Amino acid sequence: MPALTFTDARETVLGTVRQARTHPAIEAIPLAEAGGRVLAADAAADRDSPALDRSVRDGYAVRAIDLPGQLEIIGEVRAGERFAGAVAAGQAVEIMTGAPIPSGADAVVMIEHTRREGSRVVILSAAEARQFINPQGCEAAAHDMLLRAGKRLDYADIALLAAIGQARVKVYRQPVVAIVATGDEIVEVHEFPEEFQIRNSNAWSLAAQVERAGGTPDVLPVARDTVAHTRDIIARGLHADLLLLSGGVSAGKYDVVEQVLAEFGAEFYFDRVLIQPGQPLVFGRAAGKYFFGLPGNPSATMVTFEVFARAALELLAGQEETALHMPLARLTGEFRHRCGLTRFLPAMLSAGGDEVTPVRWHGSGDIPALSRANAYLVADPDHAVYARGELIRILSK
Repeated sequence: MPALTFTDARETVLGTVRQARTHPAIEAIPLAEAGGRVLAADAAADRDSPALDRSVRDGYAVRAIDLPGQLEIIGEVRAGERFAGAVAAGQAVEIMTGAPIPSGADAVVMIEHTRREGSRVVILSAAEARQFINPQGCEAAAHDMLLRAGKRLDYADIALLAAIGQARVKVYRQPVVAIVATGDEIVEVHEFPEEFQIRNSNAWSLAAQVERAGGTPDVLPVARDTVAHTRDIIARGLHADLLLLSGGVSAGKYDVVEQVLAEFGAEFYFDRVLIQPGQPLVFGRAAGKYFFGLPGNPSATMVTFEVFARAALELLAGQEETALHMPLARLTGEFRHRCGLTRFLPAMLSAGGDEVTPVRWHGSGDIPALSRANAYLVADPDHAVYARGELIRILSK
């Protein structure tokens, strides 16, 4: 099977999952729990927004035709109130931000542009009709569709749902993602490893990434380097909505994952991608479930999840769109790499997000360096030398 470029591999994941996916089950949850979930039903405005003309400034509600001039103050109106009277010629009503515009008024003058003299207000400048007024329905009209199913809800969406009275929200069930680390060298986190062993960090970094991406992680026992044990663990993992395997996908003598997956009738879409870290990446489907065989080095596991598996998970969660944001930042120093592969290397992005510095590291297993980094710089496969100050793509952690 030929190796795919980074772009072709990602398009393979997106196209394959979109073509065959079905939407998850729908559940109704309290609004307070809906942040980060995927909306399962369109949401429409239940009334005009705003429901009536309202002021967007503190000041005076006036008739524009009366200005400039000296006006009689006949009352005040605050947000949450309605002025009972009407503004006639030569009159003004003191008004607060968010308050309804009194009948008869057609403009608001900011308080900074006025001078109060007892029961009168002096306004020396003219006013345009409708200035500093949000008219009824300017934000949304009743029954306007405001959110479409398939959107992952952020904090602004939660505010919108609250504003239209949705105390309970229909969302898609979160996909369950089985996570399996493989290898005889791995021990559990609570164990003290021998010098030739390592703790199971990959499963727990993946669990955090899965949860952040909107899935429910299910960390299964480590699959040992035998066909029988790996078969048992993979069989359990294929009951989930998505299976992630870390390690065991290279060409080593004891790497048995692909052999076992083949026993489950797996269809393999690719088994190598021209990236670093993460070349021996496997994507396929077995028993009706998608799976990824992620390389076992921690950096490779983290990167390949973010740029490939996360997209599959988001689509399986019901999202209509999934995007990989890789903005540009300027390098603080010269950077070189060998052409041929798209490289994702740990880096520190400046507080302003405009400059990036590679983080010194000792290869894909250097977890302390990965923890120090807050981003990855993304080196193009045909761009060997980047000068100081040159723009380069970055992927945020």
